[in-house]
Amino acid sequence: MHAELLEGAYDLHVHTGPDIPERKLDDLDLAERYIKLGMKGFGIKSHYFCTAERARLVKKIHPAINPIGAVSLNNPIGGINPLAVEMAARDGAKIVWMPTFDALNEIEFLSNKTKEDELPPWAKVQLELREQGKMGKGISILKDGKLTEDALTVLEIISDYNLILATGHLGRKEIFALVTAAKKMKLKRVVITHPTFSSVNLSKEEQKELAELGAYMDHCFGVITPNYGIDWDGLYEQIKYVGPKHCILSSDLGQVENPYPDEGMITFVSNLAENGFSRHEIKNMTKENTSFLVEA
Repeated sequence: MHAELLEGAYDLHVHTGPDIPERKLDDLDLAERYIKLGMKGFGIKSHYFCTAERARLVKKIHPAINPIGAVSLNNPIGGINPLAVEMAARDGAKIVWMPTFDALNEIEFLSNKTKEDELPPWAKVQLELREQGKMGKGISILKDGKLTEDALTVLEIISDYNLILATGHLGRKEIFALVTAAKKMKLKRVVITHPTFSSVNLSKEEQKELAELGAYMDHCFGVITPNYGIDWDGLYEQIKYVGPKHCILSSDLGQVENPYPDEGMITFVSNLAENGFSRHEIKNMTKENTSFLVEA
């Protein structure tokens, strides 16, 4: 089982309810499950709303765990909206995701998809909005090849409040521009969101280059499937190439059709332990790196 490898760990990428798509469990359910595993906490991700207030309520009910609030910079909160990030930070949010489903990169990738394709719940919502003429414009953080003023202001707020910057579903050029700017601004908590996901699709060489700029690769259980870009053997190769000290493990679970997040995380660490990764390397990814991102 290898569940002990999750003691003291954070899962910084979880899709619990209440949310727009139906979820397999809510924040309180997950808190109970992760407390039983001895985990420290989890990051509550919604593509639509800030989750800082949800995290505070969970903490009140379950003080034994540390739920992490977050905000995703999609069109429902105004896109690359510095004021939304400022208010989220004041409300206790710790993670700022750059655009996910509203990233121009993601919208372009989704443009040839239909409801008949195998898609995550957020993509199905996007296709419904597109059919209804309600889908917003794709968001890019670049203008004429440079970061926009709003994007730079968001980085300044992240620095001021010591937040975690996550790249969302940005494209390759945007990710490199963002991480380069973050390094210049001395941001220490930069996470590349599921670098193997189909629409992001960073090579192992690109991931290593980003790691050398100070970023952590957020490898997510929920996207380890050829349909979303990579299989297990490919993932093992990428982690070994980049190095566990530059990676974190997350579930990216909560979808109704998928395993529970704790089940996914146990399978994750078990597969790594049984395929050439040492206990120290796995704890580095589950506990040490995530604790640094949240607590340092």
